[in-house]
Amino acid sequence: MPTASTFLVFAGAALVLFVVPGPAVMFIVARSVEQGRAAGLTSAAGVALGSQVHSLFAALGLSVVLARSAALFTAVKLAGAVYLIVMGLRKLLVRRRGIDPVTAAERQRQPLKRIFVNGFVVNVLNPKTALFFLAFLPQFVDVRRGPAAPQILVLGLTFGLIGVCSDSMYALTASFAGERLRGRMGRSGGLDRASGVIYVVLGLVAALARRPASAVTPRG
Repeated sequence: MPTASTFLVFAGAALVLFVVPGPAVMFIVARSVEQGRAAGLTSAAGVALGSQVHSLFAALGLSVVLARSAALFTAVKLAGAVYLIVMGLRKLLVRRRGIDPVTAAERQRQPLKRIFVNGFVVNVLNPKTALFFLAFLPQFVDVRRGPAAPQILVLGLTFGLIGVCSDSMYALTASFAGERLRGRMGRSGGLDRASGVIYVVLGLVAALARRPASAVTPRG
């Protein structure tokens, strides 16, 4: 197990990283503005669970395979990009002829289970998150204190807990702002278009991401 001092240093470094929001945070914010507090918090929980999958990958060494295989990196990257873009296009292309936009928006509200799955899938299909865990977590592993894999899992869980707290704050703040936006933009359909654009942009950013050489990259 990592020492108490290692935990403190690790937690401090993680907090610094969470100060700068990445694509995962933008996804959570979009969900919060679009559908409210419960949706935002559920998205944050899904993203956090996705992070734990990457932590497990790092502990098992699967992230090394992803880092070394350009083809695998590209395949995972494009799968995540397509997932986001399709979500965005569904928002942008939905037709509501003869239906009040607010009523249509209520019909379009996704159940929390699906929102959770969306957050989970978006984060799991982000190969840069896997590479981030591969580069970041091992820096705090001390092989003199036991096998590396259990330490990586503990650090990954710690990182996930800090992340879900940070992401929840973003979700709560965005949902508060979203209450006013939903009132102003709901009837014109502007909120759906805005969230659709955000998802498409996030998908394009993911598609254009390059495989980093070795440096630690921002989360998301």
